[in-house]
Amino acid sequence: MSSGTPIPVRSPLPSALSGTTAVLVGGSSGIGLAAGVLLRSVGARVVLVGRDPDRLKAAVSRVRSASPDEDPDDAVLAVPGDSGDEQILAEAFDRAGHVDHVLVTAGGISGAGPLTELSADDIRTTFNSRLQAVFAAARAAATRLPAGGSLTFSSGILVVRPVPAMAAPLSVGGAVETLTRALAVELAPARLRVNTVRFGRIDTPLLRSLPGLDSDDAIAAAGSAAPLGRFGTAEEAAASALFLMANNYITGQIITVDGGETLV
Repeated sequence: MSSGTPIPVRSPLPSALSGTTAVLVGGSSGIGLAAGVLLRSVGARVVLVGRDPDRLKAAVSRVRSASPDEDPDDAVLAVPGDSGDEQILAEAFDRAGHVDHVLVTAGGISGAGPLTELSADDIRTTFNSRLQAVFAAARAAATRLPAGGSLTFSSGILVVRPVPAMAAPLSVGGAVETLTRALAVELAPARLRVNTVRFGRIDTPLLRSLPGLDSDDAIAAAGSAAPLGRFGTAEEAAASALFLMANNYITGQIITVDGGETLV
């Protein structure tokens, strides 16, 4: 796994991702889908992994529409299945043939509730549903990515600004951030990079699934109290992932994209 040569030097601009291939775990919706659109718009190949076949089909169509040129058949691929299943991820890598970057945004908000009201099964499900996807992606990427390849995870700002009744999901987010640093050290000899984006409130289907946030007016009203007067867009959030993919001298970092929410 170790490499005797330094990590390659290349342009850190997103345009340098043209011709690379990215596997997006959780790429059928929200930030993952937005990343797919941005990647395809700069000429990258995209492999979307998601559980819902219908949503995945729609996502492929959306990503293809962003193509700068006529699409070859393998420019956008879809692999339906559980993101925590290592066989599914192996299939995604095999179908791609060559993968340079992996982004993991899969996982919803599960396990919320007062600690004393959570069952052991609730806690176990919360950890398994999110951490398993992260570990599965890391294990698949560790032996398949080339020097200069990257692995990017996601967490949220409540990890550093906790609220009541969120102990289980926030502990998972904290674990992801710790794993990021551990893997950055472990995989550095292979010249692989590992980072996480810590997101604030981003206007995605997941945010809109929360009570009272299911309309444009509700999103605008809630976002008006944020430091910049609104919530972030999925595209703004996804752009941070492309930044981390493109810059070969960033590893082991937790990048916060929250419009300043952790400052107030």
